[in-house]
Amino acid sequence: MAFDADSHAALAALIDYAKKAGADASEASYAARESISAEVRMGELEGMEREEARSVALRAFLGKRQAAASSTDLSTKGMRDLAERTVAMARAAPEDKFCGLLDERYHAKGAAPDLEQSDTARPNPEQLLELAKRCEAASLAIPGIANSSGGGASSETSTFVYATSNGFEGAESSTAYSLGTQPVAEKDDEMERDYEWRTKRFFADLPSPEEIGRIAGERTARRLGAKKVASQKASVIFENRLAGRILSPLFSGISGAAVARGVSFLKDKLGQRVFAPGFRVHEDPFVKRAMGSRWFDGEGSAVRAATLVDDGVITMWTLNASTARQLGLEPNGHASAGHGGPPGITSSNLFVKPGEGDLPALMRGAGKGLLVTDMFSPSLNMNTGDWSVGVAGYWFESGEAVHPVSEVTVAGNLLDIFARLRCGADLDNRGSLEIPSLIVDDLAIGGV
Repeated sequence: MAFDADSHAALAALIDYAKKAGADASEASYAARESISAEVRMGELEGMEREEARSVALRAFLGKRQAAASSTDLSTKGMRDLAERTVAMARAAPEDKFCGLLDERYHAKGAAPDLEQSDTARPNPEQLLELAKRCEAASLAIPGIANSSGGGASSETSTFVYATSNGFEGAESSTAYSLGTQPVAEKDDEMERDYEWRTKRFFADLPSPEEIGRIAGERTARRLGAKKVASQKASVIFENRLAGRILSPLFSGISGAAVARGVSFLKDKLGQRVFAPGFRVHEDPFVKRAMGSRWFDGEGSAVRAATLVDDGVITMWTLNASTARQLGLEPNGHASAGHGGPPGITSSNLFVKPGEGDLPALMRGAGKGLLVTDMFSPSLNMNTGDWSVGVAGYWFESGEAVHPVSEVTVAGNLLDIFARLRCGADLDNRGSLEIPSLIVDDLAIGGV
């Protein structure tokens, strides 16, 4: 069977094989990915990789029993064997009263919109190598930069096709191009690292390698001379490019899977104000060229724009079919593709409403405190919301950076932190999250 020539017909055949093997219902998917990456260090080639992968997956249901498996054997015999094996696994599986296909009334319908997810550019290995070299060279040209942990450029194309026995068929193709570098600044016995990177759906949308390298080099050089600070409570500003890490527990906490298991610190907060008045997180899956755009979710559900947090109030759980059944709610288009397993839960493009004032204005308003530009080793109790993280950045006074800071931690309970978060106006849109810098007054800082 020529799989790439007619993947929809091939998936229909796989579903038919599952039915003949005894399945009551099934879903099938096909995933293909091709990528090329080039890595350099100090101007020399460190590695060049090319990856090509194709696989097919099946999830089969017998009553309230299910099993899933995947295979890279795309021949007719390979898919027939996959169907028989998966159905046999389902026959031996324990019952799950919440499993099953998404009800067809929730399916995405109509023609797929053009979300501009796939570019025609196909940079060759030599072009990627040249981009990586130029990016790293631009960082090494910054005074204070003496070394490099490397630079890299990559190009990826992917295709996903999905079909169910109750009538859904959908396909998506996308491209992604990445470029970045991680320089090293050295002075005496001191060594500091930082980075800059970008990923875009369209090759022409990437910033120039010289711009990315310059930003990486300047950020790294500024970190030389880092000091510790005394343990205290002070204003803490989380720079926009990492501020999403403060909100990642929110998205985990409103996941229907966590709520259904009772392992979320937000499990009783639906419809309640958790953030400060005015705080808003909006989701839109239909933004052209955005990294998180899609027209159907991992179970074939229609997706829609929604406000997850409105005026500080949590408005919804993110649900797939299984968690919706557990919670007695309707699915809302947040299933991630299982492709060899049950679907998970995910979101699309997220937008945090900006506030007033750019980063310098936030620093001036706070007077003194800690500007966090790097975070590592976070610790979170998902049941209570107790949170701590190692950070590096800059101590500022009178609204101006005084010196770099390293080897400190910030900690608190996320319910308390969320209630006091305020947003700047300096939006960063790398990845699928657009977010400004965030400030929390009177946060515990662990230093010397």
